[in-house]
Amino acid sequence: MKLSFEEIKSRFDAESAARSVVTSADQIPMAYELLSNEWFTDVLCKKQPGTKVSNWRLGDEDEGTSSRRRIFLEYNKADSGLPESVFCKSTFTLASRCLLGMNGAIEGEVNFYNIIRSQLDLEAPKGLFSNFNPETLNSIVMLEDMSNDVTFCDHRTVVTEKMALEQVSLLAKLHGKYYESDAFKGELSYLNTWEDFFTITANEAGFGPQADIGFKEAREVIPERLFKQAEKVWPATLQSVARHAQLPHTLVHSDVHLKNWYITADNHMGLSDWQCMCVGHWSRDIAYALSTGLATADRRAWEKDLIIHYLAELKANGGPETPFDEAWTQYRQQLFGALAWWTPVLSPNPDVPDMQPRDTSLEFISRMTHAIDDLDSLNSF
Repeated sequence: MKLSFEEIKSRFDAESAARSVVTSADQIPMAYELLSNEWFTDVLCKKQPGTKVSNWRLGDEDEGTSSRRRIFLEYNKADSGLPESVFCKSTFTLASRCLLGMNGAIEGEVNFYNIIRSQLDLEAPKGLFSNFNPETLNSIVMLEDMSNDVTFCDHRTVVTEKMALEQVSLLAKLHGKYYESDAFKGELSYLNTWEDFFTITANEAGFGPQADIGFKEAREVIPERLFKQAEKVWPATLQSVARHAQLPHTLVHSDVHLKNWYITADNHMGLSDWQCMCVGHWSRDIAYALSTGLATADRRAWEKDLIIHYLAELKANGGPETPFDEAWTQYRQQLFGALAWWTPVLSPNPDVPDMQPRDTSLEFISRMTHAIDDLDSLNSF
């Protein structure tokens, strides 16, 4: 069900007017402060009769695309084996619902943890509870708290070649498992295609107009040759989306920038934040991951070998055998879709949340535009 901004706002206002403390798992709060011992008990303690949450407290606020909080828990029984802390994501704000609701991202992430996560043998967060209201687009996702066990990456993280090989291998597992899957006509039929996800986000959430504004605002980090062709970038982006629609589909994470990766205690790569998941071609994820994750010099040195490694892993995990030249063209073309996810973030529409720090946006835009310039992607179609 696609809702307009006016419908989302009207339903948000009505839900806000009726906000109250929640006490059972079928209820979704309007704020973390409206949770209760009873709600946590219903969510976490069903398999342990007699065990109850006796106290809880909120960690620091973390607002962005969604509202994020760590929550610390106490129980009436010692050594219950239940988590002492959890990590939650929600769409309590109108801005989050508008950005993530129109393109299906809210339902997508909830169902990732309710349906898909258990099917995947790869390093990703584990869900404890997920629920959303399709009428109001309110949602809450509760995950195991990995804060003390992993290192989350950011634009300053130095990705080694070994780490990059693990990244593309993880993506090959995901893409191979669902390559041209019948599940897209069944239990995963709720997922948008990348083309629809892009079009809704560009048109309804304002990413289209803001992409050109953000590109010009980032001039200081963009190669001069490419910046002089600024008027060609958005048309090329639309071409890349149109070309993507003609390619075989699988399940793609679709937001694989470096900040959504983490490093485990035993130095392996994991992938978090599955809210942009959709049905698309693998080249969306590979172009996006390599162009944001690697320093420009390292990308230039490793990208061909990484793609060769990925193609072998994709075939080993159930995907097709793909000629390198064909994959290389797809990689070059899909860099534009990756860039279109960050120039609007640098200069966001006033109606959407402030999603990322400026230095992060500039670094990723720099890396992606250097890749586009290096590979002459404007002439790849």
